[in-house]
Amino acid sequence: MRDFKGKIAFITGGGSGGGLGQAKVFAKAGMRVAIADVRRDALHNAVSEIVDYAGCKVADVLPLCFDLTDRQAFAAAADTVEKVFGGPPHLLIQTAGVNSFGPIEASTYDDFDWVVGVCQDAVVNGFITFVPRMIRAYGGKDGVPKEQFHLAATSSMGALMKGPTTGPYSAAKAAVNNMIYSYAEALRPYGGGATVLCPGNINSNIGNSEKFRPEHLRNTGYHVSEGTMAHLNSVHAQGIDPVELGEILKEAIESGRILVLPFRDPAEGLARVRDANQEIEWYTLTAEEYNKNMEERRARMGPRAGWTVPEGAERFGTARKDLDYIDPSKKL
Repeated sequence: MRDFKGKIAFITGGGSGGGLGQAKVFAKAGMRVAIADVRRDALHNAVSEIVDYAGCKVADVLPLCFDLTDRQAFAAAADTVEKVFGGPPHLLIQTAGVNSFGPIEASTYDDFDWVVGVCQDAVVNGFITFVPRMIRAYGGKDGVPKEQFHLAATSSMGALMKGPTTGPYSAAKAAVNNMIYSYAEALRPYGGGATVLCPGNINSNIGNSEKFRPEHLRNTGYHVSEGTMAHLNSVHAQGIDPVELGEILKEAIESGRILVLPFRDPAEGLARVRDANQEIEWYTLTAEEYNKNMEERRARMGPRAGWTVPEGAERFGTARKDLDYIDPSKKL
């Protein structure tokens, strides 16, 4: 897909961070952009930022405030896009996400239901809602036409490796990757494509996710505090710029890439993927062989630099204190 001018984009998580950066980039490329987010204030501010950055009209940006885990609300949003912009999106980008850190063995049902609900189930909702509409509107009927529509998702490097302190998140992102791979193959005969981004870190406010956790899903097994959230925000502040991420996605769609590692140094991304793939191969070995390989890898890497955690976040990534079956001395 190379021609964006006059076409329609629908972007989840468009109120801030990666989703907002993507909205800016594709609005500047001439698309009419619908942005979905659960935060009404963020959407209001995002519209102004998109218009200022892209030089487009306010009418070319459609803010939609709803819960992405609500399938009826998703369908209503799709209807609104068709009514306002005249058709379903040519480009669907699913970037909304939440995360929390803690030992996977401390996870509760609520931890999985919340993180998987937003990072995986909401993505399913988007695909099931929009893909049939996109095929009907833009799918080629005779042979394989040039690409007319595209699906994209912002995943994570966490999708490619184990997540002992990000279990629900890493599992959900791995599912998103596989969905994109599958849609990329399935949609090709219709003139559709698919791309998944796996960044290591984005300059976003995902560190504040816990502040927006629904009341009925607040029984977490993790230690969460203002200090741990502030620490996460400081880490994410060092991540890739959202507009830069949007530009990388645009180039990936134009060139037909399916998997994208948006690192400033591409070699770093490839090296991390190779390490992750190698470790999966090691899972097929005996425990003795696996441990030997891991020890040799750690020896090659040398001692790890100390990770200074700021005051107030000393228990970042740990379990709630009252979970007496968790033994901190056994944690790496």
